[in-house]
Amino acid sequence: MAAHGAESDVRISLKDATLDGTLAVPPEARGIVLFAHGSGSSRHSPRNRSVAHYLQQVPLATLLMDLLTMEEEAIDQQTRALRFDIPLLGRRLVGAIDWLANNDQTGHLAIGTFGASTGSAAALIAAAERPKAVRAVVSRGGRPDLAGDALLQVRAPTLLIVGGLDQAVIELNRKAMATMTAAVELQIVPGATHLFQEGGTLEQVARLTADWFQQHLGPGAVV
Repeated sequence: MAAHGAESDVRISLKDATLDGTLAVPPEARGIVLFAHGSGSSRHSPRNRSVAHYLQQVPLATLLMDLLTMEEEAIDQQTRALRFDIPLLGRRLVGAIDWLANNDQTGHLAIGTFGASTGSAAALIAAAERPKAVRAVVSRGGRPDLAGDALLQVRAPTLLIVGGLDQAVIELNRKAMATMTAAVELQIVPGATHLFQEGGTLEQVARLTADWFQQHLGPGAVV
């Protein structure tokens, strides 16, 4: 387990798989953020890790996890099918939420979910499935539209962050917003493309994310 905010590898045993994760719990953490990466990525995603390290300074605990087993990952590299199985990825995140709730080190922390690309749909599905546990959601360059009917069931305040040059995804996010009944905001980062590779844009994502979770997780949070 993570101690004094240091990162530590964990194994997350679910009904259908055992998945690898990276957990960090800083002292006096206000809550914990569960990360769902996008298609073809993993818990080692440099962009998600960068955001996670920023959150740890707030301080918020973080859990980055693989959504597929090593065997599934090998199959997916050939077929590219599992990375787009949003219901499967959503179920995996629900299992991770339950794992966090029952873990001695994290059970007392309010939970937020952070999804990137297709992972944002899984993060929203998990929020819909566990409305009492998930207190806030953030999507980075996400496809919330892929959450389908689950969007109507989301109760957690949701922040959608999209690059200003990612026009197609901006429109998809606006359509998802129109479907949702939860409190939802859209923040567009000027000059950013889908992966936020432009100088300073990922830092803006991290700041927006930290502000959102600080507002909605922990004592005195806005729900």
